Amino acid sequence: MSHSVIQGFSKSLAMTVLSEIGDKTFFAAAILAMRHPRRFVLAGCLGALIVMTIFSALVGWAAPNLISRKWTHHITTFLFLGFGLWSLCDAFNEGEAEDLAEVEKQLDADFKTNGGNTKDKTKTDDLKKQKRPFLTQFFSPILLKAFSITFFGEWGDKSQLATIGLAADENPLGVVLGGILGQALCTTAAVLGGKSLASQISERVVALSGGILFIVFGIQSFLSTEL
Repeated sequence: MSHSVIQGFSKSLAMTVLSEIGDKTFFAAAILAMRHPRRFVLAGCLGALIVMTIFSALVGWAAPNLISRKWTHHITTFLFLGFGLWSLCDAFNEGEAEDLAEVEKQLDADFKTNGGNTKDKTKTDDLKKQKRPFLTQFFSPILLKAFSITFFGEWGDKSQLATIGLAADENPLGVVLGGILGQALCTTAAVLGGKSLASQISERVVALSGGILFIVFGIQSFLSTEL
């Protein structure tokens, strides 16, 4: 594996883990996993994140072909520094459990709108699943719900834009591999750990760590321009 792939992989992995832990989609996966079969929640959330990572990396890879590499490098540097300051501001201005409470409130409202008892629905779903062919289980409404919540939650998010910028500046293959591994680790932790794990995560510490990492990437990118 070439040095450029390893560098893109390590940067993408670190950025993804620090961006996704404590993110709204992380909390959504944790809460959904408490109410629905974990395998469908994990498949839906992780599937959406993998699609988003590949799509973002492709956009970043194509960017230098549409705009000069010099300009994409400057834009990437600006994005990293901007996201770093954004994350640091979030860390100092937001409450510790704000995102978790907000996501839980939204999912509770959605659950009440749909109505029905979760246990009764689970039993009915289990009976229906037993009658279905094996492959059609992957098209479960729960999987689609987890996919859509995660996909649209990530669309235009800081981590998506950062992945685009990183893929424009680093090896896209390394960025994709690191991003997918990071998403898999975070989503699996959210689904298996549930709300108990999510509630123990300090959003402020994660935001501070992510902000510092983004600023380090930005400074490194700026200095590489000067060399």
